Amino acid sequence: MSTFQTRRCTDPRCRLRFPVAAESALGDRCPHCGAATEAIDLAYATEGAGALGDRAPGPALEVLLDNVRSLQNVGAILRSADGVGVRQVHVGGFTPTPDHPKMAKTALGAEAVIPWTRHREGLEAAEELRARGLRLWALEGGAGSSSLFEAPAIDPGEEIALIVGHEVSGVDPRIVDLCDAVVRIPMLGIKGSLNVAVAFGIAAYAIRFGLRAPAIGG
Repeated sequence: MSTFQTRRCTDPRCRLRFPVAAESALGDRCPHCGAATEAIDLAYATEGAGALGDRAPGPALEVLLDNVRSLQNVGAILRSADGVGVRQVHVGGFTPTPDHPKMAKTALGAEAVIPWTRHREGLEAAEELRARGLRLWALEGGAGSSSLFEAPAIDPGEEIALIVGHEVSGVDPRIVDLCDAVVRIPMLGIKGSLNVAVAFGIAAYAIRFGLRAPAIGG
């Protein structure tokens, strides 16, 4: 739990209002104009999302990162992977590994707790996952993909490996050929795709909590 205080710039031409950690001197000056600030309202506490209630997560989920280029994207993916309860992350090709010294900037500690493996060849990692009995899902656009939200329901007892690829060239076509499903995030605006870390977060939570087969007798 963290405690914050709302402060307001005293310059009438600015009057910027912003939160700062309680008792921190960082809020003494306005970050916009540099004028002195004043505390307004009462300090307030924030905490995490808490328990998930009675909606237990669905299938076990592992992740294969196939030549994801950006350190920032990998860090953001690791943070989402921790949040959604990913069992293991498999790092393929030139994807930065969780032990990279700058990974903590975006992973914020998730890099230290998620089990991971390193693979020079992403295709071999995908083959190993398939041999273990996991169903392979590629997060990939194109004519051969279908909307994530039109994917078949998943039994909670299944094991899924979600595969994301290079920010520009996508998942290796050889890996796509092995996949049981190729899903995309539907886009309604002018852009054809989302940032890979954003798309991963949407897909991972949908698989774990949304694409649920109905309970027998429910």
